[in-house]
Amino acid sequence: MNILLMLLPISLVLLGLAIAAFAWAVRKGQFDDLDTPALDILDDAPPKQREDARAREGDDGA
Repeated sequence: MNILLMLLPISLVLLGLAIAAFAWAVRKGQFDDLDTPALDILDDAPPKQREDARAREGDDGA
């Protein structure tokens, strides 16, 4: 019974930390684009060339 008096507050603190970490990640935009990072691994171009190509595509399409 005494262990419950210790484990309950510890679990509530850990729950609070998990909620705070999730809220921080949402505010920082970690969940804004979930598809592009998964597809980047399939692209053969180095990252710098990919950024340049995306910038050119954005300029041409406007």
